[in-house]
Amino acid sequence: MWRDRARYWFDSTMSRGTPALIAWLGLASAVLVLVMSLLAIWLVPRDVVQHGGWADMFWVTLMRAIDTGTVAGDSGSPLFLFLMLLITIGGIFVVSAFIGVITTGLDAKIEDLRKGRSRVVERGHTVVLGWSEQVFTVVAELVQANQDQRRTCVAILADKDKVEMEDELRARIGDHGKTVVVCRTGNPLRPADLDLVNLSAASSVMVLPPATEDADIQVIKILLALGERARQADGPHVVAALRESDNLAAAQLAGGPRAELIGADDLAVRLIVQAHRQSGLSAVCMELLSFSGNEFYLRCDPAAVGLPFGEVSRTYDRGVLVGIRYVDGRVVLNPSVDLVIAADDELVLLAEDEAMIRRSTAPARIVEDAIAVCTEPESCPARTLMIGWNKRAPKILDLLDDFATCGSHLQIAGTDEPRPATYRNLTIGTTTCDPTNRAALEALDVGSYQHVIILAADNLDEQQADARTLLTLLHIRDLEQRLNAPYSIVSEINDDANREIAQVTEADDFVVSEKLISLLLTQLSQNLHLAEIFTELLGPEGAEIYLKPAADYVVPGAVANFATVAEAARRRGETAIGYRVASGFHRPPTYGVALNPPRDAELTLTANDRVIVLADLGLTDSSQVDAVGSVQASG
Repeated sequence: MWRDRARYWFDSTMSRGTPALIAWLGLASAVLVLVMSLLAIWLVPRDVVQHGGWADMFWVTLMRAIDTGTVAGDSGSPLFLFLMLLITIGGIFVVSAFIGVITTGLDAKIEDLRKGRSRVVERGHTVVLGWSEQVFTVVAELVQANQDQRRTCVAILADKDKVEMEDELRARIGDHGKTVVVCRTGNPLRPADLDLVNLSAASSVMVLPPATEDADIQVIKILLALGERARQADGPHVVAALRESDNLAAAQLAGGPRAELIGADDLAVRLIVQAHRQSGLSAVCMELLSFSGNEFYLRCDPAAVGLPFGEVSRTYDRGVLVGIRYVDGRVVLNPSVDLVIAADDELVLLAEDEAMIRRSTAPARIVEDAIAVCTEPESCPARTLMIGWNKRAPKILDLLDDFATCGSHLQIAGTDEPRPATYRNLTIGTTTCDPTNRAALEALDVGSYQHVIILAADNLDEQQADARTLLTLLHIRDLEQRLNAPYSIVSEINDDANREIAQVTEADDFVVSEKLISLLLTQLSQNLHLAEIFTELLGPEGAEIYLKPAADYVVPGAVANFATVAEAARRRGETAIGYRVASGFHRPPTYGVALNPPRDAELTLTANDRVIVLADLGLTDSSQVDAVGSVQASG
């Protein structure tokens, strides 16, 4: 029985890993040295005296056990040499085992570290939960946003191999600058795995929807797993994206009042409909949401208190004053020029960097002769061709009808056979055709339409869907050139890399909803107060972004400056934030968009150029689709 207990105890200690093995080897080495030293003192005392006495004998024996080459210089009786040989042989086995144990332990530790199971001890970091194509945009934007910081950290937790995540990030993003990117392998649905990224010390948490059919369910489950950590007043704020806006209410309940939620489909719908009416809108949104371009900033300006909004907006030399944020968190963009700024109000400014915002001592010169006569264009019925059909199409039809002039026509062409409802302003026609078949597209009489919308198929892989979209775009653009019948083209693209490839088609606009959602999530993760601004800007009510003909503001060809353009917009009750030149419509990366240009630099716009303004010309009917998906305001 005692043997079994001894064996059980020995096996238990051995199973504790490298520290236990090292302890056993140390004990074996001590026993070996002690036994061989005692034997030498007992059997060959004369040799022991010659080597310094019995005290030094322990040291001599230890050196023979550690260093096998020491035995070659020994002298003494044959028995003494034999004992030294035995200690050397025993030392060889012990040292070899010790080296093996150390090597195995280090390998195991390295392998454990490669698995990404160690706990993050950073503070004030950004946590990203989940892995999808969006993670590359998110990390790249965070790296860009933190360029001016001394040291920042992004911790990614996903059910994916740590080394694979690091390799993909390195290949797709490259140098991370001053931002440390830490990857951890774990399931975001398990509270124990969430502890790996030190949520309690994080500044923000971003939940990315996975590329699966049940993406929204997974996001809601992660919000539930976060539990009380996301509801604490001093805890990190949480931002998440959902594909279906119908799931926003359930997700808000799961995430709590402090969670900021975005409906991806509604935002895509809004941008598609708006972009088909005014090409270039998605390029403007990309610029506003990217940290590499101009951003929104909140600033208190005591010198502006008591002054009208219009007067203050004229005095900013670098930065465009676009709105007011009240003390209750409510944001109004493009307010009345007569609105008096109160002491508690914060100014909403568009600028390249907060440090560059400044007011001039005198307003920039206005070229009165260059301001065009204000005329309102007549609304005429339009013909629109929508190629393809997906789950967002019914909402697109609803919003198209809200914006359309009575008598407008929409023709739907695709492989599916939708049965659209009856609409107030639109008449609907349907045609079954293969969007990639040239003969089928020619039969649609594309030249008779003013606008073409190409929807990405959602029943195919993203790359397959984009490939079909690119082929359709090539056919449609070639038909336009052959028929000499110009029409605007707006298309959905899943992968932003395919947008660059698609530039050869010279489509007027591309809506890459996945990238826009990633950019918006990143903005909200870094500044919670921006939620109200983007809710106002991207929502169906309030001020919206418009790209209007430059001839409505300044005389084409007249030498002016942006201050003159801004004044012309101000007189129309609008806020000018930039312009878009026609010669750069198809040139990445800006696609001709210039936001927050210098106020006093010479500027000559043509009739084909556009002025980018914020205006309250959108819909106000509360029954219309909520196209932002809405960034939910925090409690």
